[in-house]
Amino acid sequence: MHKTGNIFLIGPRACGKTSVGQALAKRLGRKFVDTDHAFAQAVGMDIASYVEANGWDAFRDEEAATLKREARPGGRVIGCGGGIVLREENRAVLARGMTLYLKAGVEELVRRLMADPLETQRPSLTGKSLADEVREVLKARAPLYEECADHVIEGASLAATVERAFKAVKTFSERF
Repeated sequence: MHKTGNIFLIGPRACGKTSVGQALAKRLGRKFVDTDHAFAQAVGMDIASYVEANGWDAFRDEEAATLKREARPGGRVIGCGGGIVLREENRAVLARGMTLYLKAGVEELVRRLMADPLETQRPSLTGKSLADEVREVLKARAPLYEECADHVIEGASLAATVERAFKAVKTFSERF
């Protein structure tokens, strides 16, 4: 992969996009950007407050603008919000780089969300129980994650996931 090409990490809340992204960026000598953090910085409030004040459609509009802004050429590792794949315009941006889907099962995602809820960054999408919400959202979004992914990365630990992601980037780079 050319050094100015971006690497996008996608997947549901708590799949490890930020942790894996930071470690992968360090290993590759690239800058890491988290679209959720960039969003909050741009609008001056956390995601939950923004959604409460402006609604989900306004959030998705600003999220798309954030992705476009952060995805300019520069060779970054970009951790994307869990719902970034919902809009076709965002999927087109992802297609311009290398996209890794960090896949995790419902039980693991629920465990991680319960351990580190980050309510201001991860507002409820459905108002249902955490397990029901994760199951429902993953069922709806998994096909989009798969469609966008150049590689699907599954790993039980941070180190294993980072290693698999690093190997995927290297393999992808050798083909182009």
